[in-house]
Amino acid sequence: MKTSLKPLCLFFIFLMTFTFVRAQDEREEFLKDVKEAKTAFVQKDPAMSKLFASVEAYAIFPNVGKGAYIIGGAAGNGAVYQSGNLIGLAKLRQVDVGAQIGGQAYSQVLLFENEAAVNRFKQGKYEVAANASAVILEEGAASSINFRDGVAIVTLPKAGAMVEISVGGQKFEYQDFRNP
Repeated sequence: MKTSLKPLCLFFIFLMTFTFVRAQDEREEFLKDVKEAKTAFVQKDPAMSKLFASVEAYAIFPNVGKGAYIIGGAAGNGAVYQSGNLIGLAKLRQVDVGAQIGGQAYSQVLLFENEAAVNRFKQGKYEVAANASAVILEEGAASSINFRDGVAIVTLPKAGAMVEISVGGQKFEYQDFRNP
């Protein structure tokens, strides 16, 4: 009986092509979400436009989900831009412990005031301490944002509600496009 590997090879070529196309579609959809989140920040407070233009870099997490019942967690994926160019991707992870219950979705942006702050983030294991404060964006809030150690955090609530008195911190991982 003569068997041919041709059908099997064609199947694997099709499978690899389909997987690559799907990954490209997911990336394009994600970057569209990032662009929409940036637009939402600027629409909420037009002064954010000046901040995006003046900082050394920024990381936008368009969809962060957070949930808690005593122990809480949050996660989201982001895109990192320096001098207006996409340079990498980032992951946000958060764990909190304390009196808390609920769930919420929000967008978050980290603004990096200088190159030293960007370089700390790009080392790949960046953490924001529990006592770091994030500004919840309201109209006019962007003009009074304060940087701490060269970083400012701005959040834009999307949906849900949380009641919390908790302690925790955020951790970020970074993947550079230029040095995978």
